[in-house]
Amino acid sequence: MIVKTIADHFLDLAAPSPAPVTGINTEGLAEFLRKFFAPLFLAVVSVVAIFFLFTREITRFVQFIILAIAIGVIFYVPNIIEVTAKAIAGALGIK
Repeated sequence: MIVKTIADHFLDLAAPSPAPVTGINTEGLAEFLRKFFAPLFLAVVSVVAIFFLFTREITRFVQFIILAIAIGVIFYVPNIIEVTAKAIAGALGIK
């Protein structure tokens, strides 16, 4: 019994090991970020927009809405996060 266990362990050690994983698996990272930050973003935009309306600061409200729309495009346009990340990585020389 002990000899069989030792032999099995030697056979496991002699077997080829699986290929090491190269790099970090970022599959689905953009979708996770979109699902996590988009509702939070909408809640913050709503609260700040209501604040600007109640204080009657229409100019700041309009500026904020324009900025919120620009940031919202990042969250809701498909593949924009991936395209932006690839462009930044390419500009930095990372493949």
